[in-house]
Amino acid sequence: MTEPLDVRRLQRRLAEFAAARDWEPYHTPKNLVSALSVEASELMEIFQWLTPEESARVMDDPETAHRVRDEVADVLAYLLQLCEVLGIDPLVELDAKIDRNEQRFPRPED
Repeated sequence: MTEPLDVRRLQRRLAEFAAARDWEPYHTPKNLVSALSVEASELMEIFQWLTPEESARVMDDPETAHRVRDEVADVLAYLLQLCEVLGIDPLVELDAKIDRNEQRFPRPED
């Protein structure tokens, strides 16, 4: 039986993958942010010239869906690696950001 996926386990796997290839010297915050930006741009490129309707159906085409999933995984991998290097717990920070956004953008009155 496989271990359930969680952020810490994925961060460990990414760190082990990088360590096995001696990539840690290159995984500086600056380099990870640059790589994150590149991968986010590659994801954006898939959607660049689609209409809103086409973009809503992007997962209907198996080849395009595969590309989207790959780029999403790349973006998440670099984000998790950045958080690991900087000592940020992404789930704690996301939870806190949602709290701040709920205060900044209250529900409209019904």
